Amino acid sequence: MKKIIAITACPTGIAHTYMAEEALLQTAKVLGYEIKVETQGAAGSEHVLTESDIAEADAVIIAADKTVELDRFLGKRLLQTSVSSAMKDAKTLIEEALVQPVFGEKSGAGDYLETIQTMKSERKAQMPAVYRHLMSGVSHMLPIVVAGGIFIALSFAIDINGNAPLSKAFMNIGGNSAFALFVPILAAFIAQSIGDRPAFAAGLIGGWIGTQGVMYGDPKASAGYLGGILAGFLAGYITLWLKKLIKLPRTLEGLKPVLILPVLSVGIVGLLMIYVLGNPIAALMQWMTVGLEGIGASASIGLGLLLGAMMAFDMGGPVNKVAYFFAVGLLATHTVESEVIMAAVMGSGMVPPLGLALATFINKSKFLPEERDAGKAAAVLGLCFITEGAIPFASNDPLRVIPSIMVGSAVTGALSMLFHVTCPAPHGGIFVFPLIGNVGLYALAILIGAVISAGMVLSLKRKRVFAV
Repeated sequence: MKKIIAITACPTGIAHTYMAEEALLQTAKVLGYEIKVETQGAAGSEHVLTESDIAEADAVIIAADKTVELDRFLGKRLLQTSVSSAMKDAKTLIEEALVQPVFGEKSGAGDYLETIQTMKSERKAQMPAVYRHLMSGVSHMLPIVVAGGIFIALSFAIDINGNAPLSKAFMNIGGNSAFALFVPILAAFIAQSIGDRPAFAAGLIGGWIGTQGVMYGDPKASAGYLGGILAGFLAGYITLWLKKLIKLPRTLEGLKPVLILPVLSVGIVGLLMIYVLGNPIAALMQWMTVGLEGIGASASIGLGLLLGAMMAFDMGGPVNKVAYFFAVGLLATHTVESEVIMAAVMGSGMVPPLGLALATFINKSKFLPEERDAGKAAAVLGLCFITEGAIPFASNDPLRVIPSIMVGSAVTGALSMLFHVTCPAPHGGIFVFPLIGNVGLYALAILIGAVISAGMVLSLKRKRVFAV
């Protein structure tokens, strides 16, 4: 029996990692192969591949959208691809992995290094570099944002005025600590993704400077998450530039990553953020905040339609992340308008998997057998605000599924705005419903969107001839 080993890893480590794992496990079982999959998710690595696993393997599949160390697979047939490829066509990946050339087979060190470089180039072609670096920052920032948002919500739930001792403690944890740190952490890990560890300090400090309100002549003005993103990219690429520019004797090379590069990059990025870039970015953030505070009812509905459609368009991809982190970034302003936008975004993100799950329950004859099984999982994922639960359906039939879920999500976003639902927590789905304002109308908005998506999918899909 052939034995396959694999690693799955997505930037956020929440949904795609485990969906790719499940696809590989099920497909290998059908093909009659033995398989073990190591997942590198948000909770850390699970089912870690041992030396004996690697030694016995006939082929290795690396389905990842972030950096995975390959040295331990030297001498094995190795296929490296994106995590979405494993979700869409695991059968082809397994078959191709078994006929791949042996990784690092040639004897010379130069050949081995050339192989590594070729694989890195192939990976870069699969995912745009800017998105990959951004998602590296997002994956490390997300737990801080979620935990902080929930503690802020709990603070308001205990005492809306924040005077109770426990309310003050929760606000200190969430608003004064977690939300003060998430932008610097975002910037630091963007920088590290680009320029490795020497860039980390510059990203962290540049992101921190952007949040301190020392620019634009207003102590409350801040460059916010946009400033953090810019600081992270600046720190990363400036560090790379310095690394190439500065040449030292071999005996002093060890000083570059721990002394020379961090000191110079911190100084350059810090000065740029204070004197050059901080003011315009802070002005933009302030303009966005004032604009949102002045949004009228009709504009709110339009914004809800747009954000809702974006959340469904690529189900966890770049467009979805733009809408989501637009809302998360505004939560730091602690305005009612920011909480209304967060509610619309979260509700819209719950609709695609819920709508498709509902469609499989209403008329299973229009879905493949594996889609019917995926519908059960999609219901749970939707309730937890994991939009990626819709991906198996969209992969099989994108022209019918994607427009359907976009319409349903857009309607939910608009209704959530119309009902003036508020959500102080950036994640959690039904688990944060006790913290949501106008929760009954919120549930109604989500249900209406899910029903619309289900109805559109069922009206567009043809009946499957093999259905039971």
